[in-house]
Amino acid sequence: MKNVLITGCSSGIGLALALELDQRGYRVWATARKLESIRHLSDKSIRTAELDVTDEDQVGRILAEIQDEEGKLDVLINNAGYGGMGAVAELPREELLKQFETNVFAPVLLANKVIKEMCTNKEGTIINIGSVSGEVTTPFSGLYCASKAAFNAFSDAMRMELQPFGIRVLTVLPGAIKSRFAENANEALDRVFSEGSLYFPIEEGVRARANASQDRPTPAKKVASEIAAWLESSSQQGILRVGNGSRALPGLKRCLPVSWFEAILRRKFGLSRLTVN
Repeated sequence: MKNVLITGCSSGIGLALALELDQRGYRVWATARKLESIRHLSDKSIRTAELDVTDEDQVGRILAEIQDEEGKLDVLINNAGYGGMGAVAELPREELLKQFETNVFAPVLLANKVIKEMCTNKEGTIINIGSVSGEVTTPFSGLYCASKAAFNAFSDAMRMELQPFGIRVLTVLPGAIKSRFAENANEALDRVFSEGSLYFPIEEGVRARANASQDRPTPAKKVASEIAAWLESSSQQGILRVGNGSRALPGLKRCLPVSWFEAILRRKFGLSRLTVN
């Protein structure tokens, strides 16, 4: 039985993966920042634990527990993330730091803690849940898009560097996936957006970007099924696109002149209606 550690299992892809892999016979360790959000998973054979991926002590404890009970970790799935929203010009320092600490530094450092043992064993799998937002930047999500672009790049480099040691690395690039992302993104936006904002006259456009991830979203269960199928295959494919928009948006960006593509986005999110007197 292979042991799997999944971060960010309170909803969406992380929750669906925990259920899917448990059903397929994996020994699943599901984690979330708030234990109560995943406590129901312990009714199954899934192990649950509190884990804030930015807390080095918590990371060390869960890895030590897996080592003590199972002997090794076979699969790491870096799924936990944070969706900061707002105009670049109005982002406070703490939001910048929180976004990159959660979406970039924490998952890379977590992977680094398990890579050495995987290299010694000459086997192991790391699945990094990136985002199509790392390829297609949109207004009012520059912070989130930048963090996902950085994480996508780390994941791709990791795949090339670890291949000689028998470790497979998959970069997952989801589009719109059914989850609580929009709810969390609006909460993050509330911390930086107010009547004093340069963009308050087009608040509905700013909110539209925070809610965009739930525009005809793909069920998380379908995403989990595709990731599990890759995991159980011998595929050396390193990038998996899943969900509504995961192929269409990057394709549209490649096909259109930059000025056309950006004009579409300005119109979609209300910037074309913003006038300066």
